[in-house]
Amino acid sequence: MGEESDDITSILLEDAVKFHGHLGPFLILGLKAGLLSNKVLGKDYFKTRVIVETRLKPPYSCFIDGIQVATGCTMGKGNIEIRDGNPIYVRFVKNGRVLEMRLKKEVLEDLKGMRTEEDSRRKALEIICKPTNELFDIMER
Repeated sequence: MGEESDDITSILLEDAVKFHGHLGPFLILGLKAGLLSNKVLGKDYFKTRVIVETRLKPPYSCFIDGIQVATGCTMGKGNIEIRDGNPIYVRFVKNGRVLEMRLKKEVLEDLKGMRTEEDSRRKALEIICKPTNELFDIMER
């Protein structure tokens, strides 16, 4: 396996939209978090475990679909756990290594202004271009 990138490719984006049903910022945030985990911990569909804390309703829960598409961790395999909590925190664990990410408050505040599907799409496209460390507080152990 080659070195993983935390850039969203057009193919990955297309797959994520097909899986999720539409393009939105929380889907993109999940993709970016998952891709960073792949880069830092190494992508492994079976050895990686994920715990996601978020509100269990859209648009917040859309983050979960991005995580699943990017990492291959799924409910069916039982290697992703979803908890109701304040948006958005995710913990990736693989071979004793841990990567934790929390969505920055200012990012969440910026997303609260969305009113239409077009607002959602526009915000998603803005987020694609931002570095992951501008979106999340990140801690590796």
